[in-house]
Amino acid sequence: MTRSYSKGRQRVDMVKIKNTRNLGVTFSKRRAGLFKKACELCTLCGVEIAIVIFSPDGKIFSFGHPSVDTLVERFLGRNLPPPNKNVHYQQIVALREAGIRELHTKLMNLERVLQMEKNRRESLREIRKRDDGVWWESPIEEINLFQLQHLKEALEILKQKVEKEAQMVINNAFPFQTVGSAWTPPNCAS
Repeated sequence: MTRSYSKGRQRVDMVKIKNTRNLGVTFSKRRAGLFKKACELCTLCGVEIAIVIFSPDGKIFSFGHPSVDTLVERFLGRNLPPPNKNVHYQQIVALREAGIRELHTKLMNLERVLQMEKNRRESLREIRKRDDGVWWESPIEEINLFQLQHLKEALEILKQKVEKEAQMVINNAFPFQTVGSAWTPPNCAS
């Protein structure tokens, strides 16, 4: 029996990623890792950190402990009260910001799903426009994967409906199928 071996973790060259999809995935994962490390540093060492990141799409992400605004104001030299050294308060703020980050991540995922559905809708409109709504009549070799999946789903739904109708017809045609029942007609008892 041969055993397959993986290449394991390999070194990643530090050059800009050209594929936009890979770029987005890498940005999302690395951003989450960076924020996690910053949170750990705050917890372990009691430091105050502010991180502001602009994504390749131009969206802004930030992490701050106790808050980004407070630290930016201090960095710019504006007169602010000294930082709150109450550990309990800092933990509450950190948890609140973690919740906000989690909600922001969920929002980003929902926006991504929404965009995918919009793209799907546009491709369906294009297919209907191009084929005048009868793409299923075109030769099977010309149908793309998305159309084949859609056709398969439609056929499965149709099959279920036909089976349901057939069962109803059978039940209505032979309402007395129990043998030996008082309701069974005499010629059906055999």
